[in-house]
Formats: sequence, structure tokens, C-alpha cells
Amino acid sequence: MSRKPLSRRALLCRCAHGFGGLAWAVMAAEGAASRAVNPLAVQPTHFPPKARSVIFLYMDGGPSQVDTFDPKPRLDQDHGKPLPIPAPPTQFNDNGNVLRSPWKFARHGQSGIEVSELFPHVAACVDDLAIIRSMVADQSEHTAANYQLHTGFAMQGRPSMGAWITYGIGSESQNLPGFVVLDSGLIPAGGMDNFGAGFLPAAYQGTLFRPGAKPIANVEPREASPELQRAKLALAKRLNRGLVARLGALPELEASLANYELAFRMQSAVPELTDLGQESRATRELYGLDERETAAFGRQCLLARRLVERGVRFVECLTPKLPGHDRWDQHARLFEGHRDNARATDKPIAGLLKDLKARGLLAQTLVVWGGEFGRTPMSQGATGRDHNPFGFTMWLAGGGVRGGTVYGATDDYGYFAVENKVHLHDLHATILHLLGLDHKRLTFRFSGRDMRLTDVHGEVVHGILA
Repeated sequence: MSRKPLSRRALLCRCAHGFGGLAWAVMAAEGAASRAVNPLAVQPTHFPPKARSVIFLYMDGGPSQVDTFDPKPRLDQDHGKPLPIPAPPTQFNDNGNVLRSPWKFARHGQSGIEVSELFPHVAACVDDLAIIRSMVADQSEHTAANYQLHTGFAMQGRPSMGAWITYGIGSESQNLPGFVVLDSGLIPAGGMDNFGAGFLPAAYQGTLFRPGAKPIANVEPREASPELQRAKLALAKRLNRGLVARLGALPELEASLANYELAFRMQSAVPELTDLGQESRATRELYGLDERETAAFGRQCLLARRLVERGVRFVECLTPKLPGHDRWDQHARLFEGHRDNARATDKPIAGLLKDLKARGLLAQTLVVWGGEFGRTPMSQGATGRDHNPFGFTMWLAGGGVRGGTVYGATDDYGYFAVENKVHLHDLHATILHLLGLDHKRLTFRFSGRDMRLTDVHGEVVHGILA
């Protein structure tokens, strides 16, 4: 009992916080007390992890599987003929005859996996890749498909997988966000909701790093000196302590202050992170930083390596914005569009894989490549391909994945997955598994039920695990 009578506001506040206090007591008993003060505090995993971080190389627009990593000789045989199998309605229903790939495939590495000549540099790393040729999704429109790929749900408002991961295991970085999105100048359809925290606390949403001298908005110091800024943070702490003394523990308040302090530390950490001048000439050449076609994506891939080196959990690299092309979304001019996108990304991706491996980081870093769906084996118009969520390709490398592996298959035309189908829910379950998380146990109570990234679906793809 307080010796001073409670005000009406204090009484309502203490009563309202009573059930929250019970929940907080349970969290503390489970060893999660540090999360209330620091939302990004490292959390225990469900079982020993193989990977400590994820780099998602997002190929916005949907690369064609039959032109990249899933060779189909039948397309050469039937080129120009009507597709002889029933085809579902496509996005634009402007379908022509079978369209062969303009690129040749060849076997590479000890595994002998076939890769398109679009990717000569990545082909040299094929023994590190687990190529899934049987991906399936539920959506054939970019926005809904992007949401499903990123959040497991085809509508906006759900947490991104990067948010789920940082919620599940926290971050090992003290001076940077746990979930970083490297902007290419081309935000995917669906916007920033692809990287949002949804119903999770806002601390877990993706932080967008833009190219240029000021990569993060509203982080630049506004005070005349660091000392003055520290004094303001210290004042905020004193005021908060007074509030806690009157009203009791307020974890949200502590978490908010922790975010301010993180932003303060980022003011010095981000310029050091983005200063690539300290990298060697050999590293710059590896990523193609000094070549016009590869410089933009090469910078993203190098920054991704530097971020995971510093303990950031989830980094997403966005497809570069190329003049005259709409991402990998070639409804026309397939040859020019896929050629230029591959030129812009092939060398940087291979550079990233080689660099991670040389530094001993690939074993603990899961690299994921792919888009929201694939393309049709028949033409749209004369020179394009429409959207295809029924059978497409993604690949993974490092972080507990068995390299030199091909998993699943599509039919002879590369249209439908017919062997070992892998739904996006399965992909998410597998990514979480490699990080030491059981996708069925990683939940958050919202709207009366325990939500999870995989909803009520998903199975771990054990066939690609080392």
C-alpha cells in the first residue's frame, strides 16, 4: 500500500497493467527478461543451429526457371508448336506456342549440375548450391506473391520472415539493426510491407539502407556534439526512471529507449560499415565494384557480407534497377531483360559466395536466391513469358545446406512441379530449421491465436540439408 493516495489515473494504470505484469512474470521465468529491455537481445534456439544469419538475394519479378537452372530439352524439340498439356489461366492470358530457351546449358563442378550460360560465375560455385527445381506458390500476381514469399501470407500486414527471425533469435550486433534491407532503387510490388513487422513489435521490422552518403533516414545527429546527444539520452533515462518509480515496470518504455540508444550507436557504426574504401583491390574485383554493369549489385553483396560479419541476422538484397527493364519480369524482350539482369547480378553473387567461403563465413551464413514465382514455357506475345507459380526454381547455399544438390523436378516443359514439391511454407520452415528454430514453436499470440510464419503449414525439406 502506498502512503500517498493514488490518483484516478494511477489507479487505472496500475489495474490495467496487472495482467501485463503477470505475462511479464511468465516471460522472466522463461529467461526472456532481456527481450523486454532490448528487443534484439540474443535468444536461445530450440536446437543447435547450423546457420547464424541469412542473406536473401531477392530476384524481383520472377526469373524464368527454364532459362536459368532448370534445363528442358523438350522446349527445343517443340519450339513454335502449341503446348500439348493443359495450362491454367495465366496473369495476362496472352499465350503463344512453346518458346525454347535462348541460352545453352552446360554441366559444371564435380556435381555436374547443369546451369544456363546466363550465369557463368555462379556456375563455378554450383557445388555449393542446393537447387530446388520444384518450388510452388499460390499466387500469380506480383504483390500477393511478394507478400507470400516474404511473410508466408498473400495479404499485407503479416511479419516478414526477417522480422520473425530477429524476433526468434535476436541479433548479435550491438550497433546495427537485426534485419536490414539493401535498397537498389527498386522497391518490390507491395512496398515496405514486404519487410514489415506486422503484429510483432516494431523493433523487428526491416531497416532500409539506401545507396549514397546517407543510407538511413533520420539517423544523422542533430546536436552540435556527441556529448550533447549523450546528455539528452541520459536525461531521457532519468525521466523514465522517475516514471517507472511511480507506475511500476514498463518494458515498452525501456525498449523504446533501447531503440534510441541503438540509433545513436548507428551514427558511428553505419558510416564505418558503408565505407568500402578499406576493402582490398582483389575484393573490389571479386564483386565487380569497378565495372559499370555490376557495381550496384556488387556493392549490395559486399555490404551484405560486412553486415553478417557484424552480427546482423537477416539481410535482403533487392534486384538492381536497370534502364529499359522491369526487374526480371519479362513479358516481352525476354532475351534482353534476362541477359542484362544476369549480367548485373551473376558476378556479385559468385563473389559473395567465394568471399564468404574464403572467410569461413559460408558455413554459418545461409544464402537464398530466388523470386516470387517463375515463368511459363510458352511465349507471351512473341518474345516474353508470363507468370508461373506452379513450378519454379530457387537455390540455397551455406548454413547447413548440402551443396551440389538438385532437389525436385518439373515436367518436361518446366511448367508444373511433379517431384518433391516444395511450397513456400516449406522453404520458410527449412530456413527457420537451419537457424535452430522449430517453425511450429516460433509463435506470437495475436487476435486470439498463436500466429507463426508458416501458419498451419510447412515441412522441413530434409533432402537439401547437410
